[in-house]
Amino acid sequence: MSTSSSSVPAGHSNEDAFRSPAVMISGDSTTPSSSSSLSALTQAFPFSSGNPRIEETRGVMHLFRDDAVSSPSSYDLPVERKPLVCVLGVPNYMTYADFCQFCGSFIHHILEMRIVRNDGMEDRYSILIRFDSQESTDNFYKHFNGKRFSSLEVEVCRVLFTMDVQYTGSIEHAHGSAASSTDQPTCPVCLERLDQDMSGILTTICNHSFHCSCISMWTDSSCPVCRYCQQQPEKSICFVCQTSENLWICVICGFVGCGRYKGGHAIIHWKETQHCYSLELETQRVWDYVGDNYVHRLIQSKTDGKLVELNAHCVHGSDGCGNCECKDSGLSETLVNSRVEAIVNEYDELLATQLDNQKLYFESLLQDVKEETEREISKAVDKAVTQKLQKIQVKLDRCVKEKEILDDLNENLLKNQEIWKEKILAIEEREKKGLKLKDDKICDLEKQLRDLMVLLEAGKTMEELSLSNEIKDGTVLPTEIESSSSNGTKAGE
Repeated sequence: MSTSSSSVPAGHSNEDAFRSPAVMISGDSTTPSSSSSLSALTQAFPFSSGNPRIEETRGVMHLFRDDAVSSPSSYDLPVERKPLVCVLGVPNYMTYADFCQFCGSFIHHILEMRIVRNDGMEDRYSILIRFDSQESTDNFYKHFNGKRFSSLEVEVCRVLFTMDVQYTGSIEHAHGSAASSTDQPTCPVCLERLDQDMSGILTTICNHSFHCSCISMWTDSSCPVCRYCQQQPEKSICFVCQTSENLWICVICGFVGCGRYKGGHAIIHWKETQHCYSLELETQRVWDYVGDNYVHRLIQSKTDGKLVELNAHCVHGSDGCGNCECKDSGLSETLVNSRVEAIVNEYDELLATQLDNQKLYFESLLQDVKEETEREISKAVDKAVTQKLQKIQVKLDRCVKEKEILDDLNENLLKNQEIWKEKILAIEEREKKGLKLKDDKICDLEKQLRDLMVLLEAGKTMEELSLSNEIKDGTVLPTEIESSSSNGTKAGE
């Protein structure tokens, strides 16, 4: 059930209304017509705060939509805005001190900061910030909206103006301490009054309040009072089937498996490794697979977090009265301490025995692995040698075939060589005979030519002689010349 800010009791300021989980964080009350017009510009985000094991506070914050502001540079801010903003989706790796350093230039304008957890965003948280003036709020929005938290990361700062915050109620899971965690009169670090006029106030996710200057020096992500860490561990899942229900963790090796009513992977792990002790994550009880029963002795108290003996009975009764003062007596404390010491010694002996057995078991596994590795290596070597021999044999067969082909080719070439030698000899003989015939013919022709030349010269001489004789005698003898020329021709033939 939510209550408007106008219902804040008299004598309480608006700052008290911001920290009180029973009222709505809001400015002035609005009329129905204005609220209906603003509903189209706002969006609701359910949130929660507080330690879930002790007390959890839930509520809804109404933020202006991103489209209500056109862009940070246009300065077109919502008309109905208030000096209250929400930094939505801050990554978990940023601690309280990191965020205080991130907005350090505006830290003196901040009156109060509250860290809340949004529903469905397990790895992020949001921060509600209230400033001393509207001008400081607008400057913070213009400076940090869209700015990266770190130059090494991709997450950017998303700032939205907040219309109002409504707390719907709180749920108590366990009895808290005597002092209320939401009404801290003094800062637990510096022990000074939590005065907003002196310094801004930061309320952690577990509802503990500090001065911003004090918490900025706290480098851890946990709360300085209750050590509640804002970085919640990841949910455990079964290593095999990935389920998150009925999980058991092996106290020897840390294997997480599901129970026998799911996939039974925890029992399978015990059968494979002989790790007989397993811890149920939900109830923190230890199960012995060999004895098939629970063997736990100590559990963690939900009130103070100390280890106590399970089912501790009163020393004056069999069922334990719970009201007598025996629990405060020295004898009871001595008995409890002796029991705890005996249980611790028993656990030490069991774990030592189990570790020795596991040592032998793992040594045998190592020996088996070594032998298996040697066998695999020998098999691999034999396989490699066999494959290499096969390759060499294939190459050898190919070379033998090539050698046979070359031998046949060489034999054919030798035969062709003999044939060609005979042909060459025959050709040489024919050439010799042809040359001899040609030489003989040349000699005959030269002789005939000499005879012809002699005959021609003799005929010329005879013609000259006959011509001279005819001139002297006055007669010509043509018949003798023709006969001599005819005789010379026949002789030449």
